[in-house]
Amino acid sequence: MNISGFLITLGVLFLAGLAADQIGRVTHLPRVTTLLFIGLIAGNAGLGLIPTDVAMWFDEVSIVALTMVAFLLGGSLTKKNLIQHGRAILAISISIVVATLLVVTIGLTAIGLAPGLALVLAAIATATAPAAMTDVIKQSGISNGFTETLKGIVAIDDAWGLIVFSVVLVLAGHANGWTEVTLDALWDLGGAFILGIALGVPSAYLTGRLKPGEPMQAEAVGIVFLSAGLALWLEVSFLITGMVAGSVVSNLARHHDRPFHEIEHIQWPFMILFFLLAGATLDIEALGLMGWAGAMFLASRTIARLVGGYCGARLGGLPHREAFWYGPALLPQAGVAVGMALVAGEQFPNWAASIMAFTLASTVVFEVLGPPLTLMSIRRAAER
Repeated sequence: MNISGFLITLGVLFLAGLAADQIGRVTHLPRVTTLLFIGLIAGNAGLGLIPTDVAMWFDEVSIVALTMVAFLLGGSLTKKNLIQHGRAILAISISIVVATLLVVTIGLTAIGLAPGLALVLAAIATATAPAAMTDVIKQSGISNGFTETLKGIVAIDDAWGLIVFSVVLVLAGHANGWTEVTLDALWDLGGAFILGIALGVPSAYLTGRLKPGEPMQAEAVGIVFLSAGLALWLEVSFLITGMVAGSVVSNLARHHDRPFHEIEHIQWPFMILFFLLAGATLDIEALGLMGWAGAMFLASRTIARLVGGYCGARLGGLPHREAFWYGPALLPQAGVAVGMALVAGEQFPNWAASIMAFTLASTVVFEVLGPPLTLMSIRRAAER
């Protein structure tokens, strides 16, 4: 693509993001959903208006956008927040993971899927959509115990998901190659945790000195890009790296008023590109490949979220009225699940086509329908 086409495309995409924001204000739809629909209509599944060269930016854009999201989510894991909501965060996140594994595995096995395949799909179903949920929380304009707990759950949810997924790969493969899978999982999580601390500690003490009280924009961008780049180079999770670094900065940087103020300022343009390109690359055809088994997959994941969210919230000591809304709020699913599916497909070539069809189709459904349910849940939980 020549430079003129490049600049025109960027301009149109950013203006589409502005339009999505305004549409969301009028219709009360999450702007995430609006952006996905615009991307879907303009992408290959629709009018084909987004050039292929631009759609190929998706991986790079998603890494930057999700690393920013991870920093912001990590920033919610402060000592104060964990003291107030830590019990609920752990109870709900663990309960949802366990419920998803059990309900999806049992449901898919009951209709005839191989137990190993059902278990792998159940592990993939534990993933959520941190970017979508973070933006919906921000758009809602509501800040209370429900949203703080929700951010904490989303922050650690992918960590639980990666652990469970790694264990399931071993169990589904009858322990073939368990050493390699276990070591990969330990490096992905443990390496990311160490890298996050190694970046977070100096960032906590060095940033916000040139402009007292908060980091400058160049500092924020530099830390985000450095975290994402080093995580990719070391082949560890950039989500966990960003989350840990964000949490470390929030807890150690006493001289900061708002450690992630500048990241919040620069995040939205990347999020616009992320959701538009996500919509443009959605594979609608995958919906036709699912059949009854696919319907069971969608239904069982939904039921698991509702049951797990409610039970976890009650175990976490939350009131009945609020507890009911955690399940619907945690329905969105996105790119992390697709990444898991790719890894599972490499591990089990015979199941690769089925795994990708199920995952892509569920991603389409939950990425489009999930954010409105999250927004509704936040508003209902806030009602007195």
